[in-house]
Amino acid sequence: MTPETKTPTHGAQGMRLIEVRDLQKTFDTRDGELSVLEGIDLTVRESEIVALLGKSGSGKSTLLRCIAGLIPPSEGLVLYREQPFVGTNPGVGMVFQSFALLPWLTVQQNVELGLEAQGIEPEPRARRAVAAIDTIGLDGFESAYPKELSGGMRQRVGFARALVMEPDVLLMDEPFSALDVLTSENLRTELLELWADGEFPTEAMLMVTHNIEEAVQFADRIVVLGTNPGRVRAEVAVDLDRPRDRRAPGFEALLDRIYAIMTGREAREPGSPTVAAPTTAAGSESRPAMLPHASVDGFSGLLEILRDAGGDTDLADLADDISLDVDDLLPLVDACLMLGFATTSEGRLRITEQGRGFADADIQESKQLFAGVAMERVPFMRTVRQSLDHADDGALKVGFFLDILRRSFSGEEAQAQLEVAIDWGRYGELYEYDSQTEELTRNLEERPG
Repeated sequence: MTPETKTPTHGAQGMRLIEVRDLQKTFDTRDGELSVLEGIDLTVRESEIVALLGKSGSGKSTLLRCIAGLIPPSEGLVLYREQPFVGTNPGVGMVFQSFALLPWLTVQQNVELGLEAQGIEPEPRARRAVAAIDTIGLDGFESAYPKELSGGMRQRVGFARALVMEPDVLLMDEPFSALDVLTSENLRTELLELWADGEFPTEAMLMVTHNIEEAVQFADRIVVLGTNPGRVRAEVAVDLDRPRDRRAPGFEALLDRIYAIMTGREAREPGSPTVAAPTTAAGSESRPAMLPHASVDGFSGLLEILRDAGGDTDLADLADDISLDVDDLLPLVDACLMLGFATTSEGRLRITEQGRGFADADIQESKQLFAGVAMERVPFMRTVRQSLDHADDGALKVGFFLDILRRSFSGEEAQAQLEVAIDWGRYGELYEYDSQTEELTRNLEERPG
């Protein structure tokens, strides 16, 4: 039987359960403060499912932890039922990507942990735990230990452990990403059926995901975060009845819409917040433009696929055809956009004349073309090459460049940025890297740019 659908409120009708007002989050680094989230405004109301969608580094999980009260915001407010709170948020339960079960406890004992911490007596504690276990489809496994369970079952324990606390809002941090495709699909479907039947014991859900299709499948409203720092780029209402058909024109149109937003090539929806996509043209940025986490082989392969598809393809269809999630595909797309090898419009990716030339070139020609483009369009690589040109012996320690990057990125991200710059620079023969001395050195041969 098709489950009865709840009417989506899209934040327009229900009571405000969670409010985030002008939230800022910064972390101290040895080079000063690093801004991770900036100017975040968000409301979660009863009877709605909200998805937080964004690329890696957009601060999605950090925002969720601020809402849960696990970390404090640097500025701004998080309210529960219009009231501030001290410490953890009393109205939320949380499901993490990792199952985080205590291996020496049974399923029921793991589920009872939060109730026990609240001082609830054993009999009512057990009764509530068994009910939560039954709701999430694990009845019969109460006495099993985590090692006896599959990944999907262990994540069900995580859901039961959160739901037994009877929270108003269930917070989920990529709860299906550690599961295989079939298991995650089954668990998503069962949770949505419980929600549609009114059997889900929470008033609302807020889910972090990097999967665009999952967000459209699950949510009534999608909040898209930009990066560096994380800001709300857009909010999109999902006006589709449940259960949702992935092949329906409306579903596919929403996928295209979200891809367009996430590649920064769509104007905002009327009445929704947005921020401009970061500029990557030479000399136009106030901080180093973030290099996509993409290898040369990766975006070269994407360009070849795009060329063979006639030079124009739908991003959602492409992701499905080559089985890549947004965190895998969009860095490749971003690299092509940064280098001027492709453009996007209305959820479609189109190869440029320069991109086609790169895809068609032999190895040496592609290296020369890439070197010229990188020096023109990638400011940090230009900084590296120019610094080496001015060094007396044409060599500098990588620590010099890490210090530059740490002014704008966390230590981990600065290292990742440097690794991409080294990979790209080596390919274009703009500079070389010696892992023994940890030095970047100028390539003595003449190169374009």
